[in-house]
Order: sequence, then C-alpha cells, then structure tokens
Amino acid sequence: MSRYDSRSADPGSYRDRRTDSGFGGGSSYRSSSSSSIKRDYEGSSEASQRKSDLDGLTPFEKNFYVESPSVAAMSESEVEEYRRRREITVEGKDVPKPVKAFQDVGFPDYVMQEIVKAGFTEPTPIQAQGWPMALKGRDLIGIAETGSGKTIAYLLPAIVHVNAQPFLAPGDGPIVLVLAPTRELAVQIQQEATKFGASSRIKNTCIYGGVPKGPQVRDLQKGVEVVIATPGRLIDMLESHHTNLRRVTYLVLDEADRMLDMGFEPQIRKIINQIRPDRQTLYWSATWPKEVEQLARQFLFNPYKVIIGSEDLKANHAIRQHVEIISENQKYNKLVKLLEDIMDGSRILIFMDTKKGCDQVTRQLRMDGWPALSIHGDKSQAERDWVLSEFKAGKSPIMTATDVAARGLDVKDVKYVINYDFPGSLEDYVHRIGRTGRAGAKGTAYTFFTVANARFAKELISILEEAGQKVSPELAAMGRGAPPPPGHGSFRDRGRGFGGGRSWN
Repeated sequence: MSRYDSRSADPGSYRDRRTDSGFGGGSSYRSSSSSSIKRDYEGSSEASQRKSDLDGLTPFEKNFYVESPSVAAMSESEVEEYRRRREITVEGKDVPKPVKAFQDVGFPDYVMQEIVKAGFTEPTPIQAQGWPMALKGRDLIGIAETGSGKTIAYLLPAIVHVNAQPFLAPGDGPIVLVLAPTRELAVQIQQEATKFGASSRIKNTCIYGGVPKGPQVRDLQKGVEVVIATPGRLIDMLESHHTNLRRVTYLVLDEADRMLDMGFEPQIRKIINQIRPDRQTLYWSATWPKEVEQLARQFLFNPYKVIIGSEDLKANHAIRQHVEIISENQKYNKLVKLLEDIMDGSRILIFMDTKKGCDQVTRQLRMDGWPALSIHGDKSQAERDWVLSEFKAGKSPIMTATDVAARGLDVKDVKYVINYDFPGSLEDYVHRIGRTGRAGAKGTAYTFFTVANARFAKELISILEEAGQKVSPELAAMGRGAPPPPGHGSFRDRGRGFGGGRSWN
C-alpha cells in the first residue's frame, strides 16, 4: 500500500475515490492544512492582505509529499551529482531532493498501475524533480523542452490533490483547472488526464472555442473535478454562469509564456482573480523569457523553480537544423525541390506565418500533386480535427500550419519540419522545430531565411552553434551585419545547402 493510500484510514485527510464512501466531516481536515497555509504566507510583504483574503474560506490539504527512505538516504553530493547528470537546476527555499524511481514518489497504487501500463521505465528529469515539488503543495515554475514529460509532471500530482479534497457538491466547479493556449494542446492534455484519472473516477472536460457549447455545458453542469480550458471559452462559460472557480485549489498554466505572448494576459488575470488566493499554482513551459517571468511572478507565491537543461533558449539536440538564406520569390520552388528529395511517406510539417499563405501554398501543392492539408485558426474545430487525424494516420503526410500547431501538437513520427516563413521570435522557432525529434527520436528541420529576417540572425546562430549545427557562411555574414550575397543564397553548393549530401538542384 502506498503512503497516500494509508491516509484513507483518516477520514480527515485522504480518501479513496474508488470506493463510494464520502470524505467525512467538513471540519475534520482543518488542522494540518490551516497551519500549512499560514506558514506558506509568512514573511511575504503581502502576507497580512493574503491572510485576510483567506477569511471565511474552508482550509484544504495540499502538501502530500513524504520523502521515501531511499531518497532521504541520498547525500548532498549524490543529489548534486544526479542533478548535474540529468541537467536539473533548482531555485527556491527548502527544495526537495529529486526521486530516481517511480516507487520513490509514493503515488497511490492505482496511479502506479497506470504508469506501468504506459510503459514508462524511469521518471524524466522534469518529473524526477517536479513531482516532489508539486506534491509539497508549493507554487512551481517548471521549464523543460517539448516532449520531456511536463504534462504527466503536473497531472499525477493533480490526481493526488483531487483525491484529498471533499467530493463535488451540486453546483460546484472544478478542483483542478489547467489553462492552455490552443485547442490542440488542451485536447491532448485531456487525453492524458482521462488515461491517468480513470482508475480513481476523476471526471474531466475540455473547454475550448470553435465547437458547439452544448456538450461542454452539460459536462460542467454534471460536475467535473478537472477542467482543461483555453482562456476565451472558459471566460464565456464563467460569464454565462455555467461553472465557477470557487473550488479551484490546483491551477496549472501550460505553455504560460505562449499564452502571455498571444495576448491572453487580461483573460488570465480575469480568471485568476476568481480563484482563491491560497491555491497551488504551477507554471510549465519550454521557454521562460525574462520579461514574461517578471509578469508571471505576480501570480505566484514563494515558488520553486526547476529548469531542465540551460535556462537560455536552446533547441533539442536530436534535431538536425538546416538554415539557408533565400529570397522570398524562391520559396515555393525550393519547397517543391526539397519535398522531391525528402518525401518518403514520412510526416512533414510546414509552418507559415499567415492563414492566407497557408491556404495558398496548400492549394498550389495539391494542384502539383502533393498530398497536403492545412490547419490554422480560421478552420472550424471539426475541420481541424479531421486534418489532424488524416495527418496522424499518414493519409495526408504533408500538413501546413500557422503557429496554432507550433506548441502542444504531439504527433508521433513527424520526421521533418519546414519553416517556409521564419517565425516572429526565436522562442517560436524552437517550438516549431520541436514538433520533430520527440520522445528520443531523431528529426530534421529546414528553414527558409530571408533578408527580412536578418534581425534574428545573431540569436539563430547561437542556437545552431549550441546544438552543434553547421552555420552557413552566408548566415554567419548576416549575423555580423554584412549584406547578403547576390541572389540571397541560391543553393549553389550542395555541401552548404540543406542537403548534407542531398541535392536540391
């Protein structure tokens, strides 16, 4: 029996949702959580204000971590060596030691069964350090590259958190709220929540725009412990009084920097203002620009911070990156020549800046006989779902997309990513190419770089060099501020083009 399961003997703390028994008396879980809430807010300049904000709120339990004997036995030097080897950097007060095995976390037996069923062998670095942090009930900033296991890093502690709270009463909103920037990411989070939450009867729903509200409203009215939502549709549901956030005690912002970059800050503030101040808040992202961190810290209190790899922006080393300087009017012909060279039935994802460009290139590719479909924000949700299913099944192995697909899109075996248009930031570049090379696989990214993108040259060169990639002389010259050569790079030299031995000519 796990340490959490043993809590079920105490009706005032943890109960097993797989039984039909209730939580017990409403006052029986006050003592430990009340003191932990007070401790959490000690020493803050806002402590007195926050404490007054807690008046009248029912205390809740959020610290579930009990260090296992094997973790407790690790010396400081062993901890430092483990973190160094797995590229884990931590910040914050009283940071718990990382766990090396799933058994060290103390998850309930039914969660462990799902982990075994999923075929996981050991925690990823973000899970090894993030799980103890999240289970302690503290606010958390987690930074790790795409495909590193962030979703499971916050969902499994969320399941433990839900199981320690009173059952939902009629009219109650969710206990766990996960905010995501795009519909696609929200749907993928829901799939994981369903898989790992089913054994303890935790209900969830996914709230996003572009589809009829009816089924989502019905889910909310029936009562769900976990809501995964995009900000706009959630606010719509709140304003229509279809749900409320009074019960939310575990808040997750996934791809938080992207949400702020996309202009969701007012919506996020509006949502967070409806959630109790002593909630646990977890920010998860692949990048954390300084200006976004300063803004986001307004929503966190005394957080842990865990970084996997360098805090500096960097690309997945499993991805081969090819960047070539060309002119705008060369792009389509070069794309076709590249497709002729690499097309082997593998999935190819092509990124454009605009919806119009996406449709135009897709139309031209189809006219030229290429099996391409497009996905962007103007498509209905039904069409987007259909395009994704065709792409995932390999029926249409070429998909063009705007940045709506850059984050959260988890399609197995995307072999190639092509940046037809260079994105508006280096963060988006890293996320785009991160759609390949996932879960330990290798991938290749090709990027068309024009004179209009010259302001990104220096930072792009840093990303390429950090990942051990080749930098063409033309790009290096542009990074130094030199004018581009005549023709803006015409793939004259196979060794300096995209091919790495492959010819585009």
